[in-house]
Amino acid sequence: MPTATIWGLPNFAGELFTADALNTPLLTMSGGLTGGKTTENFEFPTSSEYSLPAAAQPAISETASRTAPTIVASPNIVRAQVTNVCQIHHERVELTYVKTSNGGRMAAAGLNTAGQANNVADEKAFQIARKLEKIARDVEFSFVQGTYALAGNAGVANTTRGALATTALAGGTTNNGGGLQLDLTMMQTLFLDMFNAGAPFSNLILYVGGALKQRISAIYGYAPEDRNVGGVNIKQIETDFGNIGVVTSRFAPANTLLAIEMSVVAPVFQIVPGKGLLFYEELAKTGAAEAGQLFGQIGFDHGPAFAHGSITNVIA
Repeated sequence: MPTATIWGLPNFAGELFTADALNTPLLTMSGGLTGGKTTENFEFPTSSEYSLPAAAQPAISETASRTAPTIVASPNIVRAQVTNVCQIHHERVELTYVKTSNGGRMAAAGLNTAGQANNVADEKAFQIARKLEKIARDVEFSFVQGTYALAGNAGVANTTRGALATTALAGGTTNNGGGLQLDLTMMQTLFLDMFNAGAPFSNLILYVGGALKQRISAIYGYAPEDRNVGGVNIKQIETDFGNIGVVTSRFAPANTLLAIEMSVVAPVFQIVPGKGLLFYEELAKTGAAEAGQLFGQIGFDHGPAFAHGSITNVIA
């Protein structure tokens, strides 16, 4: 963004609104921009997993038990590790002295009504707050739809793996809807597949966009028998594996139902010593302008892949 001048950043009167999505449900529910975990390494573990042999009935005689099992007959349990990374969020705010000293000058393109006032009393505070909103939106998008990349040198960006990509990891559950309308059978199949994969169903939510939210209400809802009340708004469904919340988000990927186990997810922050995990600091002045930067390193701890699931390529 270029330096904010009185010409490039005009003042207007009137209440402020934006049609852009400001609600970040996954980030908020998992701890927000001030909660979560910290790490001293931009790469951090999301799970260390192991598998047991298939359950079977032993048939060991007293005579056989006098000899210790061999490593071939009773191998050690091997562990494997999955990792994710923190990615950089970096924003700049810059305002000229002339801009900050002309808070009372209203834009020629706006209404010139007697008694009107600039709707932003403190331009610097407004810009910082909006950049924090931008970061929160970018974090939410990344936690949901982010793709994983591990930097190998300073010229390569770390990018964090989101929930959707997690369901495609080994052990995760991802079903393809084949371009068909979401129905009860698809959802029951997903829940059963997740159960068989080992999902705990401790605090599972369905993370969906507006159209699929309406479809879920149509699948599970029933209208109350009242002459004055109609319609349904399903916020929780009861299944054979436990209660599951329904969360609507404008950041949900199109034509996709995400099942996210909230008990295993958290934001991860890499702290800059002496500054914090997400901070604003002034930059050196080179002229009659004030500049500052927001900086943070944030990643998504998604826990084990088997805790989550998805139905892709499905319509409402």
